[in-house]
Amino acid sequence: MHIALVEEKLPRLVRAIRCLATREGGDEASMLADELAGITAMVAEKFTNERTAEGIQRAFFLTVGGVSLGLERELEHEGDDAALDFLIDHGAEHAFQAGFRMIRDLSALPEDSLVGEYDLDPIYMQRRLKELFVDICNADPGQNWSGLERYELQYKQRKGVQAIVHAAGWLRRHHYAGPVLDPDLNAEGVIALAIIFAIEGGGRIVARTGQKEFERLVGSVRKNKPDFEAGWAALMAHMPAQHQAVMAERIASYREHCTVLQKIRTRAAMKTLFAELENYAGSELDADYS
Repeated sequence: MHIALVEEKLPRLVRAIRCLATREGGDEASMLADELAGITAMVAEKFTNERTAEGIQRAFFLTVGGVSLGLERELEHEGDDAALDFLIDHGAEHAFQAGFRMIRDLSALPEDSLVGEYDLDPIYMQRRLKELFVDICNADPGQNWSGLERYELQYKQRKGVQAIVHAAGWLRRHHYAGPVLDPDLNAEGVIALAIIFAIEGGGRIVARTGQKEFERLVGSVRKNKPDFEAGWAALMAHMPAQHQAVMAERIASYREHCTVLQKIRTRAAMKTLFAELENYAGSELDADYS
């Protein structure tokens, strides 16, 4: 019978404080305790509730996580003794601020490729920051903590979403009929339109369309039988380097799976094709049909 060994991974702050036991004298312990109490009071006031025992305990757990996240960022591969030295030399407040900056930077990244005006609303942004702070930095000193791993996973995912949003923003600014200025953005929808319309060739960038223009595209493709790959190469030639990876990935996916592209050369009814297009483009379609 094999017993799985679970590696202990307490918050970095707790592991650093444990190193105090091996050091001689000094008042580092009381200095650290005072500093952590001060940070906890500030967190309780701003994020939990300084008037209840539960609120103060939650604030303390968030302080432990915030300081631990900052230590992970500042020290990366260095050991727990080095983390204690950092706390003594620079203070727990410095580590906490480094951790909180990481959360603030993460909350500024888009979580979803559907972007609306409310995403820039200060009240909504503040709520999103608080939710992320609680999700990642809640660290019981006596329990294993995976806040850094959760942060890194979310950061990677959100950077991926940001790349999609930025590519769609570029496509909108370079739309053949002039920039699309709608504050609401369906980034995947914009990219879908650009890829689908690119098959006509010539490198014309389409970031917004309606039924009439789509019907024109279908007629053109059925009549002229363009080379889809040449059309995509022309689109890619227009794209700046920083957006090419996202576009190449989406083109590869649409080449294999896009039902509009699979049916556009067939005798599929226009109504069927447009319904398929709606699945990809969503709110990026203008309602010009009557």
